[in-house]
Amino acid sequence: MSRALIIVDVQNDFCEGGSLAVQGGAAVAGAISDYVDAHHNEFDHIVATQDWHIDPGEHFSEAPDFKDSWPPHCVAGTHGAELHPDLDTEYIQAYFQKGQYSAAYSGFEGLLAPEDAVPTGERQPGALPGSGDADRFAPDEDAIGLDDWLQSHDVEDVVVVGIATDYCVMATALDAVQAGYSVTVLRSLTAGIAEDLEEAVADMELGGVDVA
Repeated sequence: MSRALIIVDVQNDFCEGGSLAVQGGAAVAGAISDYVDAHHNEFDHIVATQDWHIDPGEHFSEAPDFKDSWPPHCVAGTHGAELHPDLDTEYIQAYFQKGQYSAAYSGFEGLLAPEDAVPTGERQPGALPGSGDADRFAPDEDAIGLDDWLQSHDVEDVVVVGIATDYCVMATALDAVQAGYSVTVLRSLTAGIAEDLEEAVADMELGGVDVA
């Protein structure tokens, strides 16, 4: 049995100073890095997801309701879509980008990013261009999804961390359970939008997630 760590959406726009900042996001980026530095040998694989919007339609709004519509964020190829500089990427093997043309919360909606379109190296904020046409940022036609990638690496047990606890972390964790994985969320390595995250925690636990 292989074990994987899934790092969800630790991006500039979801951290302090970003267009859709989550309080504590930057601190979580650093805490995840410290955790990975200390525990990477406990995982066979480490992957990350990115919100990666090209033209997500009604997901973006000038008058967002902050439930189904949001201010523009994580636009493909921009600084806001890059991984936060405090996130250590040294051990990340693959990146899965989601939400190109519609809303997407779960990492299991993501597609494997081309190797030349993701940041590499230790504590790098990303090496993505800041502008260009949509095709430049679209996934490859034959890009595989997160579930297929995990299955191809014989992963059965996943640990989920990242941003935001009550949205993309929860969606990723619940989809992982539905896909047949044993799932743990490390709550201290997440940051949430809501002040009270007990409902999100309860929903995850009800869905079969171990929230530690």
